[in-house]
Amino acid sequence: MFLKPNLIDPENLNIVLKTEDLSIGYRTKNNLNVVAADINLKLYEGELIGLVGANGIGKSTLLRTLSRVQPSLHGTVTLAEKELHTYKPLELASKLSIVLTEQIASKNLTVQELVALGRQPYTNWVGKLAEEDIEKVKKAIAVTHISDLVSKRCFELSDGQLQKVLIARAIAQDTPFIMLDEPTTHLDIYHKAYILKLLKRLAFETKKTILFSTHEIDFAIQLCDKMIVMNTDGFEFGRPKELVQARAFSGLFPEDLILFDDKSGRYKVRN
Repeated sequence: MFLKPNLIDPENLNIVLKTEDLSIGYRTKNNLNVVAADINLKLYEGELIGLVGANGIGKSTLLRTLSRVQPSLHGTVTLAEKELHTYKPLELASKLSIVLTEQIASKNLTVQELVALGRQPYTNWVGKLAEEDIEKVKKAIAVTHISDLVSKRCFELSDGQLQKVLIARAIAQDTPFIMLDEPTTHLDIYHKAYILKLLKRLAFETKKTILFSTHEIDFAIQLCDKMIVMNTDGFEFGRPKELVQARAFSGLFPEDLILFDDKSGRYKVRN
């Protein structure tokens, strides 16, 4: 189901990513496993978009398809007015940055060095940073408030600190579109809220489009401009208030244990 926004497409905003009749899933020799179909999205600059759904519903498959890690089954993905499949690797790296939950290659890197890796798409073959690259790194460090960490090595960081550093690396990459796969995994409730509020502020201040998958549905409802809700029947897309009114969150999980309260916009344990 596609929930049409109440407002028409704002003329002063650019569409950063668009999908048309997109189907996602996997091909094998004998089978076609369609995870979700008829996905039509328009994501605008400066928006924070949360992607939610139960485990195994296809959130990671959608992110991998939108980042060209795996091919789509049908339909088109347009990024910055150009079809995704036509990008060369370095060109794509200047339009899209990804923050994954997997471990970084070397935790012996300093925070400064890890953030500077975001400039790799723009440096020469020896990786030498130009003055513009240095300024981008400084700005990314400042906007994510990690100046006090720059000399530390990554193995010295807490999970929450490392997550901020990885976000700073994505900011340094300076792409119009940033995707994050469950950026609050392994964090306590305070740092979950901190990271999501940081993403909200970055989307507003930098005008970048930020799409993230999360299990923190309550927080996402409070902070996101738009949400994508994946369920067994397909997906729903719209503003959180519209999705609550459409009861999009009520059927995500079996109701024998938890219920979604439409008035509070939160899940509650069934007594």
